[in-house]
Amino acid sequence: MIPLTFAENGEEKTVKRIGGTEEMRHHLENLGFTVGAPVTVVNTLAGSVIVNVRGVRVAVGKDMAMKILI
Repeated sequence: MIPLTFAENGEEKTVKRIGGTEEMRHHLENLGFTVGAPVTVVNTLAGSVIVNVRGVRVAVGKDMAMKILI
């Protein structure tokens, strides 16, 4: 497993685990990041990672993206 920040642009991966505090995990789940969800990295800009998750484009900060393991 590697953090989402290390995925290449255009690469589809599956969420294996969500780390961080309970509050952070809950927030990421509300955005669609759940175990088994397919995610595709669209771009990385200024420390943010833009991904497609469950058909929705979402931008997460680098610190949060490090907690999403693929």
